[in-house]
Amino acid sequence: MKFVHLLLTTLFFVFTQSYSQVHVDQITYNGRDHYITTTIGYPVPGTYIPTGQKAPTTILNPDGSGVIQADDLSKNKINWGIECTDEGIPVFKEGFNSASYTFWFRSNDSEAWSYSQFSIHFAKKKMFLMGERVKEYVDYNVQ
Repeated sequence: MKFVHLLLTTLFFVFTQSYSQVHVDQITYNGRDHYITTTIGYPVPGTYIPTGQKAPTTILNPDGSGVIQADDLSKNKINWGIECTDEGIPVFKEGFNSASYTFWFRSNDSEAWSYSQFSIHFAKKKMFLMGERVKEYVDYNVQ
């Protein structure tokens, strides 16, 4: 009987963790708290490159890590996230057939956060990072 109880308790905790809310991190910029997440309902992780070029690239991993390549092709490992509420709801400005978000990132060897623009252009099925780096995506939200 103790084994069954232990098994059910273990399964409960495993399923609770598996189906928990979106992961949210709290960051501080200029003395003000912000919240970031890597999950906004669109496939943000991936490789972003300037149109018609092969470099410089930005690689965003689903776990909030990544690499930004500068114009001189040097690479910096980063942590990143999209601004959200403390509950994990993305904060964005809606445009005509687009949405604009705040992209937060910091180098792994620094505690200072920086921000830039991240936008999704729904008709073109493209995501733009820092205005010039772009990635095409498939919209799985369309029914």
